[in-house]
Amino acid sequence: MTTIHLAIFGIGNVGSTLINQIQKIKSELLKTKHIAIKIPVIANSTLAFFADDNEMNWKLDFEKFSEPYTIEDIIYHFKGLNVEHAITIDVTASSEFVAHYETLIENGFHIVSANKVANTLGYDFYKRLRTILKTNNKEFLYETNVGAGLPIIETVKSLHQAGEQITKIKGVFSGSLSYIFNQFSEGELPFHQVLNNAVDQGLTEPDPRDDLSGKDVARKLLILARELGVKAELSDVKIESLVPKQRNGNITQQQFNLQVQQLNGVFGALKSRLKNETVLRYVGLLNVVDGSLEVKLVAEPKASPLGQLKGTDNLFEIYTDVYKVQPLVIQGSGAGKSVTARGVLSDIIKLSTHLQKFYIGRFV
Repeated sequence: MTTIHLAIFGIGNVGSTLINQIQKIKSELLKTKHIAIKIPVIANSTLAFFADDNEMNWKLDFEKFSEPYTIEDIIYHFKGLNVEHAITIDVTASSEFVAHYETLIENGFHIVSANKVANTLGYDFYKRLRTILKTNNKEFLYETNVGAGLPIIETVKSLHQAGEQITKIKGVFSGSLSYIFNQFSEGELPFHQVLNNAVDQGLTEPDPRDDLSGKDVARKLLILARELGVKAELSDVKIESLVPKQRNGNITQQQFNLQVQQLNGVFGALKSRLKNETVLRYVGLLNVVDGSLEVKLVAEPKASPLGQLKGTDNLFEIYTDVYKVQPLVIQGSGAGKSVTARGVLSDIIKLSTHLQKFYIGRFV
């Protein structure tokens, strides 16, 4: 039996869902794969609950017994447990927490992360992190950085490592913007109402300008570019923001919400100019040949894969020397706490299985 100890940072929508998903599969995982998962630390940005393991009542325990902590406290607790395998789970969106990755890795932790920050900071940090991982023989898995639970990063990485020449990646990278433009292009509701519906369903960030700015799509595009060896920075991505400049950083979120109807004219005009059988899609486009990265609103034929998107689906078209005319397409739900949490859990199980095989192999 292989025992895996997790320190989970972030107990919001995704983090809480992840913990509950782990609790539901623990016994089956032990029975079928001989892997025991324990969660001795659950933490938010300021408080942590320390135990030997956390059970189904973890929320109540956290409320009653959590305490202020430092990263050194987490490391000390794990060392006291004499753990076999330690994995840090980052389901925050914090740049401050990413600053602790190096310390955690050097103290025996692998990293599984839904947080895109580490992969979109400066390229020097990106390379240094991988050097630290290699030096300490530790793994870093982050499949949910792009496409939530879809296997897009693994597919791109595998094709690249196998020598496949990827020339272009194009797609809808945002579940929230997919929903917004799917609904707006096909229905009769004005843009502000579609946007409000997305906010009400929890599909966007609390401030929807974070989605409409295009920066999240740009980060995802940058992550894929770097997987292919493109030495790009976030500032290299050409972004078409969907928020008028005068309604972005110059007004509060509350003021934006009150003025959101003023977006109807802009997007209504764009919709009225569409040719027959075309729809609006907000896409990311990576041209590997010239290293260009672009995020923009485009018109797509309804009959195309991008034009047929429904709901919150993401869709990625991967063009290679083999898939020149008809690209390799990966499509599926790209938003939601359950989908993202399940993707993180898949990374945990993948890493746990790898560690199990590696250590069994050492002693055969």
